[in-house]
Parts: sequence; C-alpha cells; structure tokens
Amino acid sequence: MHPRIISKVAATLVISLVISACNTINPYTGEQQTSRAVKYGAIGGVVCGLIGAAENSRRARNAGLGCGAIGAGVGAYMDSQEAELREQLAGTGVQVERVGDELNLIMPGNVTFDTDEYVVRQQFYPALDSVSQVLAKYADTRMTVTGHTDSTGSRDYNYNLSNRRATSVANYLAQRGIDQSRLIAQGVGPDQPIASNDNENGRSQNRRVELQIVAAQN
Repeated sequence: MHPRIISKVAATLVISLVISACNTINPYTGEQQTSRAVKYGAIGGVVCGLIGAAENSRRARNAGLGCGAIGAGVGAYMDSQEAELREQLAGTGVQVERVGDELNLIMPGNVTFDTDEYVVRQQFYPALDSVSQVLAKYADTRMTVTGHTDSTGSRDYNYNLSNRRATSVANYLAQRGIDQSRLIAQGVGPDQPIASNDNENGRSQNRRVELQIVAAQN
C-alpha cells in the first residue's frame, strides 16, 4: 500500500481513538460531545504530524502553517485571529484588546455613529467589512456586541440608544455573512464606564460599542 494512503488511514484511526477518549456527556441533552479545545489540540497534533510525514507538496506545507495554531489549542487559534484583526484594523480607530483567550474590539461612538444616531456611518463600513472577513475565517468563535453610553441624559434613553447601536453593528456583520447564531447584541447604557463621566474626554471614551470574541466551547 502507498505510504500516503497508509498515513491517511493511520490518521483516521488515531483521531477516532483520541476523540472518543475525550468525549463527555452533555448534562442537558444526554448526548456525547467533544469540546473544541480538545479537537484543536488532539486532532491538530496528530494530523499535522502525519501530513508532514506523508507529503512534501506545497499543499502539505500550507496545511502545516494552520496546524501550528490548531495543534497548540484555543490560545494559538485566538493568537492568529488577533494578529489578523490588528493588521486589518490598523488606522481605523478600532482598538483591539486581548484578555486571556478573549478578544475585544472597541469601536468609538464618534467613529461608528453620528451624534445621537444608531445607524452605522458609511465611512465605517470598510472597518466592519474587515472585521467580518476575519470573523468568517475563524468560525469557531462567538461574539457579544455591547453598546455603551455616557451618563448624560435619561437612563431610559441611554439604554435604548446603546441597544440600538449594538443591534446595528450585529446586523451589519450578519449582512456580511456572519451567522446570526454566533452574535448576541445588548445595550448596557452608562452602566459600564471605562473613564470618568465628569469631563468630556471621559464621556467620549464611554460612548462606544464593544465586540467581545471568544472561542466556542462545544
């Protein structure tokens, strides 16, 4: 039998054994499931080694580049996504923050929307297009879009505005091909400030939309 065929058969057998050993029972459905963290590490580590041993083609070398992130687990998967987002969003006004295995995109209100409006500015479309392109490549993530305001004005008004702004961003991403099941939109008004509301500089920082990106666990 050709060595390439042998390697593929071996990969299939080893993956099956590894995944079956790591299956757990979902307490809500009673069904077996395997966490994506296990899949990244177990499948990536096994398959990538076999690809390198079996083939010398350019396809194998390219596959090996992705294997580094997959085999290393969720952290490296998010590392790769972070690098692409930072590259794509440089100069757009969107901040990219990393907290553990979580990515936060901070979109300033004055860049994303006109004053007291919740329709995304056309000038901001290219930035959101770049975000959607990267998110489409990393399908094993889910996102929470959160709208924030400063403390000026009534709380009801601020909650309503923050929710509509978050929904506008989420809807735009969905229109650009991001599965709506991966998106949650919410508005929290002035409840989560990142700066003082006692001066205009602080208030301008608090008026924002944040996109929190995390790896799906199952």
